[in-house]
Amino acid sequence: MGSADTRTAKTTVHDPAEPPDPTRSRGARILRAIAIGAGVLALVLFALVLARATLTPQPGSEELVTGNTDPGSSIESYLDRPEVRDAVKQIGGNLVMCMPLGVLLPVVSARLRGPIRILLTVGVVMLVIEAVQGRFIVGRAFDIDDVILNAAGACLAYVFVGRHLAARVHPRRTRWLRRRRRTDQAAGDPS
Repeated sequence: MGSADTRTAKTTVHDPAEPPDPTRSRGARILRAIAIGAGVLALVLFALVLARATLTPQPGSEELVTGNTDPGSSIESYLDRPEVRDAVKQIGGNLVMCMPLGVLLPVVSARLRGPIRILLTVGVVMLVIEAVQGRFIVGRAFDIDDVILNAAGACLAYVFVGRHLAARVHPRRTRWLRRRRRTDQAAGDPS
């Protein structure tokens, strides 16, 4: 086979409007691996901080805590308090607590991209943590509103930051794949 035939078979049609696939170069793969590794490390560190913040016994507040399985009732009681600062502290603290998960999870795994996936994943994780708190940790109680606020905070973080970072680390390959299929079909390859 001549060199002209080899070049024709391997030539790809490049649309100038589409950027080249960043995952193809060696440097891009190395940067991607570093980003995922840093994300895993940050996720482990965050898990340790989260465990310390949520699973530490508080024997002094054992008499004060009550569980809540009615969605919205704790939020309503926070908003009914005379001190606005208390409501902001409780609601804002629960929103902010899991925001790092909305950024780190989609960076670590491309399968966790999307607000619904983040909402469900963080919701399940926080549901388990709240159940452990309510059942085994002295001075802590199960509160479904904490789960809702934690998952909502992670979802917000994903929408504003996490999806952009995840798109850099895990670029979608649909354009590249479509372009490759068009090239293969034009060259006569029926795959």
